[in-house]
Amino acid sequence: MPNLVTLAFLSRGARRLAYRHRTGRGPTLVFLPGYASDMAGSKATALDAWAAAEGRAMLRFDYGGCGASEGAFEDETLASWRDDALAMIDLVAGPVLLVGSSMGGWLMLLAALARPEEVKGLVGIAAAPDFTHWGYTNKQKRAIRDEGRLVAENPYGDAPTVTTRAFWESGEGLRLLGDAIGFDGPVRLLHGLDDAEVPWRLALDIAERLRSADVQTILVKNGDHRLSRPGDLALLTGIVAALLESL
Repeated sequence: MPNLVTLAFLSRGARRLAYRHRTGRGPTLVFLPGYASDMAGSKATALDAWAAAEGRAMLRFDYGGCGASEGAFEDETLASWRDDALAMIDLVAGPVLLVGSSMGGWLMLLAALARPEEVKGLVGIAAAPDFTHWGYTNKQKRAIRDEGRLVAENPYGDAPTVTTRAFWESGEGLRLLGDAIGFDGPVRLLHGLDDAEVPWRLALDIAERLRSADVQTILVKNGDHRLSRPGDLALLTGIVAALLESL
């Protein structure tokens, strides 16, 4: 196992964001976790181990209210987490390859549009742009609007999943799939055919919307939403390695 990079903190207003920055050859690999996830997940740590072995630069971080970062989870919105991602890109101060998992795939697209000079490529893992629009039933949307929050069963842990009205409204204001997505760099979209959370056909929709001519969609038979099996992680690191070599 590689030596663990020291945990550091970046001040963002009244809260501090936790991150681990591994120095090495660039562009820097920046991992964007999914909703209510953090930088200690299996995909992030697998990429960090690969980066350490290959002498590659990598940055992992936790959004505000998540993991080791300060803040209250229910005070956060998609826009605030996008701005957290932008602050981390600015911290690197150089070219980056963004890897976004689920909601992180939405944030990577937003970040690429906001930092076109710095973001050189994208890798989405079950990328889920616009999920505030398609990921909730009408009944759930009414509950969010009327009650201010929705509490649902979490298939990945004991704590329930909470969606606030502020987060949902922020997401609705940052939808991307209604128009072309103006990013011109290489993009790789990895998606499991057995994903029960994000329909795999969404990867095809994203690919169609992207302006880039270098977009590849990789569909994994029997792959679930998390894509964290050993073979999935090997596929991910191979895709990242090849893309970094091309940049």
